[in-house]
Amino acid sequence: MTSLRGKVAWVTGAGSGIGEAAALALAGAGATIVLTGRRKQALEAVARKIETAKGHSHIEIGDATDSKRVNAIAAAIRETSGRLDILVNNAGTNLRERHWVEPTPERIDTILEGNLASAFYVAAAALPMMRAQQDGIIIHTASWAGRFVSVLTGPGYTAAKHGLVAASHSLNMEECKNGIRSCVICPGEVATPIFEQRPVPVSAEERARMLQPEDLGDLILFVATRPKRVCVNEVLIGPTWNRSYIRQTEAPGP
Repeated sequence: MTSLRGKVAWVTGAGSGIGEAAALALAGAGATIVLTGRRKQALEAVARKIETAKGHSHIEIGDATDSKRVNAIAAAIRETSGRLDILVNNAGTNLRERHWVEPTPERIDTILEGNLASAFYVAAAALPMMRAQQDGIIIHTASWAGRFVSVLTGPGYTAAKHGLVAASHSLNMEECKNGIRSCVICPGEVATPIFEQRPVPVSAEERARMLQPEDLGDLILFVATRPKRVCVNEVLIGPTWNRSYIRQTEAPGP
């Protein structure tokens, strides 16, 4: 594994789940981590874990749907670190009310802003530093729903994650000349706190069979440590016990 010593990584949605796992993995490889999220106590808990492992981090509290705050965090990174090498564009959300019979303007805004607009804000804020360096990698957390349409995840989440996949590929088209790489990761079910937003509860036994946050942390570290000549454009990753497959194969025939 290539050392990330001297590198600076910004992780959004860093207080739990995939964001926390990514922060710990990148810090373990030597990167200094900027932890962003809405919950101060959760970010402090992750920072303590990094410190216990002899890593380095600092906290920038903020909501990724707030473009002004996102830009302020990017400005603080530029001022304190002078560089940004890795962005883990991970913040996202879903709702229990996720079907076409349930949308309200507020719910629609929550899903589209929380999963797509926020990702645009953060990427746009990070790009100027990376362009100046002629180097940088952006790793987006999308979803299996970014590749496959499913009733389970809801139309808003599905549309937003499809949009994020497209945005990542367009970044590579425009920014490869600046030495910037973009990777979008599309995981199947990952046992993270977002499962609390599922309309139908998921048992502990089922969660144990899913991808775990550390699996995604390991993958993000792998992508972040590839040589500059290598761009991992997209990764589709799922659990072996894939519930979407199980449902299909167990469905009654015609």
